[in-house]
Amino acid sequence: MDRKRAKDGTRGDNPTHDPGRDLSRRDFIEGTGAALVVAGTTPALAAADPGGVSDPTVATPQQAPAVPTTQITLTVNGTAHTVDAQDRWTLNELLRDHLGLVGSKIGCNRGECGACTVLLDGEPVYSCSTLAVWAAGRSVMTVEGLEDGGGVTALQQAFIDHNAAQCGFCTPGQLMSATALLERTPRPSVDDVRHALAGNLCRCSNYNAIVEAVLAAAGSSASGGGR
Repeated sequence: MDRKRAKDGTRGDNPTHDPGRDLSRRDFIEGTGAALVVAGTTPALAAADPGGVSDPTVATPQQAPAVPTTQITLTVNGTAHTVDAQDRWTLNELLRDHLGLVGSKIGCNRGECGACTVLLDGEPVYSCSTLAVWAAGRSVMTVEGLEDGGGVTALQQAFIDHNAAQCGFCTPGQLMSATALLERTPRPSVDDVRHALAGNLCRCSNYNAIVEAVLAAAGSSASGGGR
């Protein structure tokens, strides 16, 4: 009888019996697992309870501060726009992301390659490194603004005729820098063109064709006619 009781896990009449030995491996694992679950959830529940004691080891979510904005009015391609611009926006972000003018590309995004070039009051600038708020009260022209009565300008046509656009990524910036050049120097020399486009890099190294296109649009010869 005593042996049967021992096999059944009952205490019997043995005064030295240890009840801890009757705990099976499965019972032990289930018990400790439940304890770990409770222990893991207790700090989170305490942190979520506003009436409880705060736990300095539990991080409290912080609301991000509001980004400062400035209302600006600027003219883009002849159309006035009033925008609540975040003070950290670049002019390129404003044009591409908020006005839908995606012609100006982002290449290096640090004012080196010239793919993002636009005209600000007639002067070529890198829109990736020009803050949008700096354009308040000023006039901006992008490559979309070169449209001439529904067609292309003489400069754009010259780029087509002379195969000046290879992959085309740098072309909007090249066109804007060349437009600014021809506005101030209608009959540029080869050196004038090279100097004006020095800030516009071409991944395809198609510089000779680009120079030829600008000279052709100006009516100058590739041998470098006078102004």
